[in-house]
Amino acid sequence: MNKNFVNFMRKYAGHKIAVAVSGGVDSVALLYWMAEIMPGDIVCLHVNHGLRAAAETETQYVRDLCKKLNVPCHVFYWNGEKPETGVEDAARLARYKMMTDFCHENGIEFIATAHQADDQIETFLMNLGRGSGVYGLAAMRGEGLMNGIKIIRPLLSMFRRELRAFCDSRGIRYFSDEMNDDPHYTRVCIRQNRHLLSEKLGISDERILTAIENLGRVRGERELNLGALVRRVVRGNRAVFDETFLFDLGDDIRLKFIGTIIRRIGGDRYLPRLDSLLRATEMLRADCKFTLGHCTVRRLRGQILVVPEGEKTSFRKKHGKKYIQKFK
Repeated sequence: MNKNFVNFMRKYAGHKIAVAVSGGVDSVALLYWMAEIMPGDIVCLHVNHGLRAAAETETQYVRDLCKKLNVPCHVFYWNGEKPETGVEDAARLARYKMMTDFCHENGIEFIATAHQADDQIETFLMNLGRGSGVYGLAAMRGEGLMNGIKIIRPLLSMFRRELRAFCDSRGIRYFSDEMNDDPHYTRVCIRQNRHLLSEKLGISDERILTAIENLGRVRGERELNLGALVRRVVRGNRAVFDETFLFDLGDDIRLKFIGTIIRRIGGDRYLPRLDSLLRATEMLRADCKFTLGHCTVRRLRGQILVVPEGEKTSFRKKHGKKYIQKFK
């Protein structure tokens, strides 16, 4: 068993943890390791999306595997009509919704997922291609939050080849998703050509992971400061601040700042898309009014206001006093 995995899991000892298991090599290895170090403290969650012919076969395999390992198994089915486009994103949202709902109902704080080092590098390269700043290039966190449940990723320092070697050496069965070999998907295209970075440019996977870790530390430091800034301008369901503050920030912090405010006030799960935030910050260089992320954003004479969409865009409170946050 990988020492990095054991060290990562130490702080979760004694906690009940749900393990997301698809039946692929990554999640099967994760389930085996979790069952070994936390017997009696884990439960398996499996989602059958009904998108592939082998889905039910994989579901039954996960059930059988959990029975063998003496791990409780709960299976969820994604029923109803599926979208014609964006089905992967829709499936992901549905999957997390079912799993987090289960955790809330059963008093479970954590879901362990099998994202590993190859996923981390691919995410970094995808975000690099989009022109992301520090926040995107720092890729996935070891611990995040989804629908009020903590998502932990104990395999981020391990490569898929290590997990496959573990399963193969013990004759452990696992399934492969044919979509993982379809080059029409950006992530798959990156996966199939990533070796060129090392072979042609000498940029190894290990070097990329080191860069991601360094960027993660920078992101953490910035988020501490950013959180304090957001708390200073948000009052209830509105934020008002001086435009000079917004444009004195660095580009990536500016985008994260306005995006975080919009997400908090609008109530969305995610920040607005990067291109939407770029357009918003350009518009805010002059007096304007627009909607984004279920919010109305207004600039007037150097002041910026963000309120829930549909509410009045007044810079004054009901008692008539100005409500403007300035920074020096």
